[in-house]
Amino acid sequence: MYRDNTKKIKIGDRYIGGGNPILIQSMTNTRTEDVDATVAQILKLEKAGCEIIRSTVPTEEAAKAIAGIKKRIHIPIVADIHFDYRMAIMAIENGADKIRINPGNIGSRDRIKAVVDCAREHNIPIRVGVNSGSLEKDIIAKYGGVTAEGLVESALDKVHIIEDMGYDNLVVSIKSSDVMMCVKAHEVIAGKCMYPLHVGITEAGTLYSGNIKSAIGLGLILGQGIGDTIRVSLTGDPAEEIRSAKMILKTLGLRKGGIEVVSCPTCGRTKINLIALADKVEKMVQNYDLDIKVAVMGCAVNGPGEAKEADIGIAGGDGEGLLIKKGQIIKKVPEDGLLDCLKEELNNWERI
Repeated sequence: MYRDNTKKIKIGDRYIGGGNPILIQSMTNTRTEDVDATVAQILKLEKAGCEIIRSTVPTEEAAKAIAGIKKRIHIPIVADIHFDYRMAIMAIENGADKIRINPGNIGSRDRIKAVVDCAREHNIPIRVGVNSGSLEKDIIAKYGGVTAEGLVESALDKVHIIEDMGYDNLVVSIKSSDVMMCVKAHEVIAGKCMYPLHVGITEAGTLYSGNIKSAIGLGLILGQGIGDTIRVSLTGDPAEEIRSAKMILKTLGLRKGGIEVVSCPTCGRTKINLIALADKVEKMVQNYDLDIKVAVMGCAVNGPGEAKEADIGIAGGDGEGLLIKKGQIIKKVPEDGLLDCLKEELNNWERI
C-alpha cells in the first residue's frame, strides 16, 4: 500500500502519511481578512467533520488574520499562497500550520528559498501544488499537451527545487479537472514520490456533477492505496464537501463511524412519501455518533427482507409503516410517526 510507506508529516496536532488515517480537508470561501466570518465557517466545517482547513492569503491583512483565526478554531489551518512569496512568510510567522505554494509562480529561486527557510525555522510543512491549468509551456510542448506525465514531471521538478535547499517536510498535490488524467497522474507519481499526497479533482463543478466526478476519481485513486488527505472540490457550501468526502471514505471501507443510510429507489408499490422521509432521516442521523446502518424502505411487503442487513429500519405501508430491527418486524407505526419512532430508537441505541 502506497500510503503506508509515505513520509509521516505533522500538520498542527495532526499527522498524515506513514499509514495514518486519511484526513478530510476543505477550503473557506470567506474573505480571510474577515476573521469573524472565517472562524464561523471553520467551526461549522469542524462540526461537519473537517479535519484540515485551507484559507487563501492574498494580502498582508489576510496573513495577519491567520493568528486571530487560529486562536478560535480546533483544526490545523493551511495558508494558500499564490505569486507573492512575502505572504507565505507572513502567514507562517502568524501561525499557519502549513502553507500551499506552487514554486513556479512564487518567482526566483531566492524567493523560494526565503519561503523554505522560514518554513524550516518554524518547522511547518510545505504543500507543493501543481494543477493542469498551471503547467509550464515547455512541459506542454514536450508532451504535446497537458498530460498526466507532464503533471508528474512538473510536480517533481518543484519538489526537487525544495529538496535541493535541504528541506523535505513536504506534501504534494497534482490536480486536474480531467478525472481520468488525474487518476493516471496519481498512479504515476505514487511510485516516484515518498511524500504524502493530497488528492482531489480540481474544479469538479456543482454539487451534482462535482460529486459524481469526485466519487469516481477519488474512488479509483484511493482504492489503489494512494492518497493521504482528500478534498471534494464543489461549487457550493463547503460543508457539502465534508459530507461527500466522508461518504466516499466510508464507501471504500477507509473510514468507520457515523450512521449509514440505505434507502430503496421507490416503485409503484410505494404508498408513502418515501423520498421526503429518506431525506429527513439522512439529515437527522448526522447528529448521532453511532456506527450503524439505517434502512428506509418504501414497501412493507419486501421492506423487512431488504432491510435485513441493516441494524434498524423503517418500511412504509399504506398510511402506516413498520419498525424493523435486524430483519425482524418490531411493531407497526402510523406514517406520520415513523420519523419520531426512529429517532426515539436512535436516542436509546447506546443503552440497548
